[in-house]
Amino acid sequence: MADVFTLLTLPQTSDAFSKLSAQPHGAASVNSTRDTSRSASPPRKIARLDHASDTHSASASSSRAAISELADKRGPVVLRVIGYPIKPTPASAIDADYALVRRSVKVLLTPDDMDERPALPATYDRISRACRAVVADAGRGEGLYDIVKMELERCVGGIEKKLVNAPEKSVQWLKPFTKSCAWFEGQVSLLQSLLAYLDTLYVAEKTNLSRIKPLAYTMFTRTVIKSARVTQAVMDGLADWLEDERTKRHENEMRPYLPQLVRHMRAHNLYADLIELTYLNLTQTFYTKESNELVARGDVPADEFLNQMDKRIKEEEERARAVLVESSIDAVKDTTRSALLTGRLQWLATDAIKALFEKEDHQGLKRMYENFAKVGGLKVLHAAFKAYVQFKVKAIVTDTEHDEEMVERLLKFKAFADGLVANAFVDRESAAAPSVPAPPVPSSSSASVSAPLTTPAVPNRDFSYGLIDAFQAGFKARRNKPAEMIAKYMDKAMRRGQKGKRDEDFEAELDRVLALYRFTDDMDVFRTFYQRALAKRLLLGRSASDDFEKAILKKLKEKYDPEFGMSDHMFTDLTLSRELMMGFLEGEERRGDTSRLQKMNVMVLQRSAWPFAARKADIDLPRWMQDDLATYLVYYHQKFQGRKLDWDHSLGTATLKARFKAGEKELSVSLYQAVILLLFNDSDSLSYAEIKEQTRLDDAELQRTLQSLACGKKRVVRKNPLGKDVHKTDTFHFNADFTDPRYQVHVNSIQAKETPEETKRTQNSIEQDRKHALDAAIVRVMKGKKELTYEQLKTATIEAVKRHFVPDVAMIKKRIEGLVEQEYLRRDEEDLNKYFYVA
Repeated sequence: MADVFTLLTLPQTSDAFSKLSAQPHGAASVNSTRDTSRSASPPRKIARLDHASDTHSASASSSRAAISELADKRGPVVLRVIGYPIKPTPASAIDADYALVRRSVKVLLTPDDMDERPALPATYDRISRACRAVVADAGRGEGLYDIVKMELERCVGGIEKKLVNAPEKSVQWLKPFTKSCAWFEGQVSLLQSLLAYLDTLYVAEKTNLSRIKPLAYTMFTRTVIKSARVTQAVMDGLADWLEDERTKRHENEMRPYLPQLVRHMRAHNLYADLIELTYLNLTQTFYTKESNELVARGDVPADEFLNQMDKRIKEEEERARAVLVESSIDAVKDTTRSALLTGRLQWLATDAIKALFEKEDHQGLKRMYENFAKVGGLKVLHAAFKAYVQFKVKAIVTDTEHDEEMVERLLKFKAFADGLVANAFVDRESAAAPSVPAPPVPSSSSASVSAPLTTPAVPNRDFSYGLIDAFQAGFKARRNKPAEMIAKYMDKAMRRGQKGKRDEDFEAELDRVLALYRFTDDMDVFRTFYQRALAKRLLLGRSASDDFEKAILKKLKEKYDPEFGMSDHMFTDLTLSRELMMGFLEGEERRGDTSRLQKMNVMVLQRSAWPFAARKADIDLPRWMQDDLATYLVYYHQKFQGRKLDWDHSLGTATLKARFKAGEKELSVSLYQAVILLLFNDSDSLSYAEIKEQTRLDDAELQRTLQSLACGKKRVVRKNPLGKDVHKTDTFHFNADFTDPRYQVHVNSIQAKETPEETKRTQNSIEQDRKHALDAAIVRVMKGKKELTYEQLKTATIEAVKRHFVPDVAMIKKRIEGLVEQEYLRRDEEDLNKYFYVA
């Protein structure tokens, strides 16, 4: 029997049991004698309270000190254990436990399908206690550990041999493989539990030994999985499964075994090297081959290729999500995308951009941008995007057969392109959530969850600038006309008005039109046509809103061209004209002659503020009209002496009352139309020659006016013979059968429109103004520099006039030669490319 002191060791310097002698009563008696050979316990510092502040504490301390001193005088304490003696475990029992554990390990590591595999020789509890006895009591952990290693080697060797000789082949071979992995992992877990004492009492103290589970997994990995034949079989099975699913594009019956395979490989730390790497390599190979085959067929359009790619990526994502770990999904998608796109970027960017733009496939272009971004192909896509936009804009502005639709088509195309830049061609970045205290949560919440903050989508700057550059380059394909058509479109919008739209929406619509104006170099063309249209709107009362007119003028002046400020004088003239007319009518009312003059309205305009040239000849008005104008002329000269008025009836209007068989109508016509219609009061039928003789209009203006009366939608005059054009041999009759559901009939539509002749005159005027502007700029530059080469003078001239227009180099050269002939400049006799200013 072991001595009790070998089992129980007391502290050498403790006096803990000395306090037992001071107790008034106790459950046992203790015999003690003093041992002076033992040193006292080392002194300890004890915090004390002030004596006066804690009398009770001081008294208690004194009492404990007295008891301790009394106990020390009696010597050491001796304990005696009373009970049955402890018998040591016999060696035979240890041997039996050792044999039991050994048999149990062998049974556990024998596969189920082996005929010689017996049942466990004892219960789990018995085996665990036997292991404890062998390791803890007998100290035979080393031998038991060696037995476990030997049995593990036997087990993994048998598994490897069985898998190599398995009858299943290809993907079917993964069944026995995953089954073997699952069995082995289960048995190792059970073995680890039963031999816990071996792990915790023996192996834990040996730093050079591996515990049971790591040891077993290492052996399995080295012997089974890393066996050349097993590794190849795993790769072949994975390859055959993938090939079948990708080729047939449906789920293979073996798919449920793949997550098990992945799980086992992760348990052995071989997922990345064996499964993921093989999976990605197979993906790269398969889709590279498929990409080549699709292109070789020659019948797959670029946009359809992108659709097929999107479908494939989606299929791969679903497959990877079902089989692989989460971290591998993006790698599979990226590999699929890269394999399909490698070597195809230029073709796809060129052809697919065009096809997707024509179909206005916003989502398709967005996916295309995202795919190109992930393979580093944005530069290729940007170049193709810019080239196509330039091509499309050029095609629109050079389509002379559809000039009237030019601005509408440009607006539609630009709106789609702007939407792509703002919402499709964007980059997204994630930002970590800021480290701030979490806000209070309701009492029902058990935890607060913080999510990463996502920054809003940011348009790609290259595509934004590329869009602007492409539009500017496209506009250069045709000079003058785009600016003219933008001005005419603005005129239609300002005459049409809001039509129920909110002010903000109407203003936004006008801003979109003006955005096109930024792309043209011919700003003087836009300004000229816009000011002419504005003048007509103001004089004819066709503007939908004076407030919007002034607001647009202010915006044009501040953001586009300061010379639009000259148009403010138009509004000033109209205000002064109304004041003059009120003064005239008040004077006539005092004289009592207002019956007819009350219906007259005269607008006095400054020639310099209005974009109309003086007319050399005008229509002959009826005598009574001339008398009324003469009366106003007398009034004006009395008020402003020394001023001269030139009458311009081309933009005059009139309202006539006409009697038809269907009833009386009120006709709103131009002054030219009114004069011609009044001729039919004296005759029902008039020839072309008779009308010209009485009105003295030139042929172009007369034909245009008669065509509006006899060939338009509101035919208050009939022409003989019928036809769309007016000839000098035609005869005209008043159309008494004219009908219209409205009482007030608007016939005057020709004044508001720009005729081809007017357009040509305006363009000629612009060309003349440009010549004068170039002459002035060249002289101004040379006057300041005195001496310049041709290249320097050309550059300085372009810089001087670029805010109004960008001149052709040939025009600059021609103006320089003209100024040399006029002796404003002089060529150097030795260097003909050098010019001097002549004072």
